Amino acid sequence: MGNARLQGEVSARVGEVEASRRRIVEASDEQRSRLERELREGAERRLAHVAELLCGGGEPLADVRAGLDTARAELREFARGMHPATLTECGLREAVGELAGRSPVPVAVAVPASRFPPAVEAAAYFVCAESLTNVAKHAAASQVHVGVTQENGRLRVVIADDGVGGADPSRSSGLRGLADRVEALGGSLAVRSPPGGGTRVVAELPCG
Repeated sequence: MGNARLQGEVSARVGEVEASRRRIVEASDEQRSRLERELREGAERRLAHVAELLCGGGEPLADVRAGLDTARAELREFARGMHPATLTECGLREAVGELAGRSPVPVAVAVPASRFPPAVEAAAYFVCAESLTNVAKHAAASQVHVGVTQENGRLRVVIADDGVGGADPSRSSGLRGLADRVEALGGSLAVRSPPGGGTRVVAELPCG
């Protein structure tokens, strides 16, 4: 009976891993399609318009320059959504600081200056990015705290807000995708969001 139970647990775990990997592949495909569409409909269209202005020759130089500046800004946003340059060049603290600076909700940040393995930094960054996006859209919060600590070979990322709570990870494709990303690295993601009690997202990642 003990062996049968163990086999059942192993089979269930294998099924969970396979489902997680499948979701990662599907999410990657969806992300590529979304980014391609955003590039085509945004910056590419803007640059084509600038080219038309240049060929026409009758438009003021200021209009052409404004179009180029807008296209550059769109491309920067596009690149940031793929993988922020600040994360690669400066590390997690600077990259999370940028996220906090763009948040419409005040964010307190406590992140060490240490560098971590690239995959771990990327996972931690996207946990923060998705969580702060959700706060801005749904939480009706007045403040958020982002804290990152390292202990016993693990990186712990906590994002907590004082909003309305009630977040349901099973209904959020973004949170499911984060859980898959974190678990693929051997970590874990937990969300606690009682109605009226704010939301607390905790990710733990091995970084030894």
